Amino acid sequence: MTIHKRKTLLSWSSGKDSAWALHTLRQQPDIELAGLFSTITETFDRVAMHAVRTELVRRQAEVAGLPLHIISIPYPCSSDDYAHAMNDFITEAKQQGVECFAFGDLFLEDVRNYREEKLRDTGITPIFPLWQIPTDELSQQMVDGGLKAVITCIDPKHLPNEFVGREFNHALLQDLPEAVDCCGEYGEFHSFVFAGPMFNHPIDIEAGEVVERDGFVFADLSPISG
Repeated sequence: MTIHKRKTLLSWSSGKDSAWALHTLRQQPDIELAGLFSTITETFDRVAMHAVRTELVRRQAEVAGLPLHIISIPYPCSSDDYAHAMNDFITEAKQQGVECFAFGDLFLEDVRNYREEKLRDTGITPIFPLWQIPTDELSQQMVDGGLKAVITCIDPKHLPNEFVGREFNHALLQDLPEAVDCCGEYGEFHSFVFAGPMFNHPIDIEAGEVVERDGFVFADLSPISG
């Protein structure tokens, strides 16, 4: 029997959840991964919230072997600005035969409901390959499965500053305060993946300055030229 492969684009934050969603989707026979899409803040040329340089996101797409679609947004970005940018991208995706958008969301119902509402009646189906996998199990799966990531952003209301810049590994998981989700699903931390089974080879990076902005603490990362 021939399996219909649904042409799918994956929302790409540069972090561990979207990277593991990519790894998971590649094991699903009914999915044809057609590319990644990232929301980039024009003013800073970085991924929104994670503050990862666009150049590094492009490197991730290259080692994943997938095209990267950039959705540019202004800073600050109003709800109308964001909706306009996304609507244009959805229209373009439909014209290219895309059937599904995939997201690395884990358990926040309001986030899922928002995505489903925005895609309702567009002809594009939202899919959530990691949905409701317990995050203590999922975080262990990621680390055991070879995913390597650096914490690029923390919310200091939930984590001490020394967590920013650390590698996402077994030691970090053991050190997380009990009230902090193992995958940072409540926004306690964000990450950049530099190696794992979803990539053809690792990305060489170096850590730069640590800054505090808009109530969050960020660790800057740069690519190392080979």
